[in-house]
Amino acid sequence: MFKRLRRQPVPEITFTSRRAQSLPSPDEDLAVVGDIHGQLRCLDDILEKLAVEAPRARWIFVGDFVDRGDHSAAVLSRLREVEAERPNTICLRGNHEDMMLHFMVAPETAGNRWMRHGGLQTMASFGAFELGIENSAEALVRARDQLLERMPEGMAIWLAERPFYFQSGNVAVVHAGADPDIPIAEQDPKTLMWGHRGFRRQMRPDRVWIVHGHKIVDMPQERNRVISIDTGAYATGRLTAALIADGHVQYLQSAL
Repeated sequence: MFKRLRRQPVPEITFTSRRAQSLPSPDEDLAVVGDIHGQLRCLDDILEKLAVEAPRARWIFVGDFVDRGDHSAAVLSRLREVEAERPNTICLRGNHEDMMLHFMVAPETAGNRWMRHGGLQTMASFGAFELGIENSAEALVRARDQLLERMPEGMAIWLAERPFYFQSGNVAVVHAGADPDIPIAEQDPKTLMWGHRGFRRQMRPDRVWIVHGHKIVDMPQERNRVISIDTGAYATGRLTAALIADGHVQYLQSAL
């Protein structure tokens, strides 16, 4: 069922439509999917639901496709297939994709950090690698080279080209958060991928709604014009999608 989001108290300003300013009103129907983290079954289940419930919406994936789950390689391939079938699909860069990209560029300095945050599972999904939580520089370089050899053609470039945000009307989609005092188009990419201390605590003066993942919540929730949809699919089996259209939000979840 649809949930009509409550109106928020706003300062007295001049604008054309109070409804358009106070409720999420994208220029097109949106279907925003939370953090997948290598959970292929959850992804396939939510894709089946979206095909029925939101076939004409623009599908947006908030990032963190990889790490922690066992099927990161397959998840990346599936998302590229979805993008090929639906060219208006948006796949954002999350902080876990960012760590993976840093590993591919500078494995000696970035590799062990990524391994500690789920990179081991992602590497294993591409094949057998002799890696642990802490590795020598030589082992990390060797593993990086093996990863690039085993990745499907174009996947490394595709990852590097992922945008940091998407905006339609007064709704913006990011991975982790945004500085409430800065326009979305001027945000530091690190803030969009890793979050900001003022996010969710402070109302944005531009009245833009933010949909995001990154921070796990038990159930999708709305606070201060922020819609949080990361329900911890890798741990709970619940991957959440928010369908947003003209002031309404409908939540879908993958089956447990």
